[in-house]
Amino acid sequence: MKVALHRLLKYALLFSLFAASTALAQQPVRVGSKNFTEQFILAELYAQAMEAAGIKVERKINLGGTLIAYKALEEKQIDFYPEYTGTMLLAVLKQPAMSDRKAVYEKVKAEYASKGLTLLNEAPVNNTYNMVVRPETAAQYKLETLSDLAKVANQLKLGAGPEFRDREDGLPGLKAKYGIVFKEDVQMAIGLRYQAIANKQIDIVNGYSTDGMISALKLTRLKDDKNLWPPYYVVPVVRTETLAANPRMAEVLNRVSATLDEATMAEMNYKVDGEKAEPRDVARDFLKAKGIVR
Repeated sequence: MKVALHRLLKYALLFSLFAASTALAQQPVRVGSKNFTEQFILAELYAQAMEAAGIKVERKINLGGTLIAYKALEEKQIDFYPEYTGTMLLAVLKQPAMSDRKAVYEKVKAEYASKGLTLLNEAPVNNTYNMVVRPETAAQYKLETLSDLAKVANQLKLGAGPEFRDREDGLPGLKAKYGIVFKEDVQMAIGLRYQAIANKQIDIVNGYSTDGMISALKLTRLKDDKNLWPPYYVVPVVRTETLAANPRMAEVLNRVSATLDEATMAEMNYKVDGEKAEPRDVARDFLKAKGIVR
């Protein structure tokens, strides 16, 4: 009698787990993103590829900054969003900066796994910070590196995003590593920053290596000669239970990641920022060209 009851309970548990997994698989995968152009494009690339593979998707794009997007993932308001390895290390996990790409990936992957989150393959896109100036500013102050910038920063006006003030790899890191303190620090969105530097309202911008506007405006990148910034490779972060309920999801997302590189991302970013195309359209055209969607 006890054996029969034990078997009955065992089968009931297995059935309930199967039912829960089936129910989860039938729910759309909620795709999130942070609040800037590249994130909009990446979210669309991954979302459209999943839709083409028959996976239902719900978009929750433009959630906000890093910690807002991470909190949405942690609280199961979204199932997936694209993130950057260095951002996870410093902004989310509050760990010391590391310069080795593989070590950073393995560190954040293990930490996230303990939270029920899975990191898929890195895309070969290192979207690290760049401090950029107009060519004439670089010539006037003889700027090639951040060490050069440290000597004249108190004469220059910075335009930077809100996270840059608090992150270890932002203003605090620039001050600690290089002794950089700017004459003025103006908080503004990334799109407005490039317009402002072109109009000479600010002198220097904290940008990202894949910002299409850097090349479009022929701005000068300053070398991080003391290696303040860790690697920032793009990587899909997925709730582990969502991945288990959608077995094809990892394959689809990894396939998209493998098609990307920094030049490609910069080109797509420029189409949105410079040519005012829609992220959804830019993503679809790219995926069509790669044979991922029809």
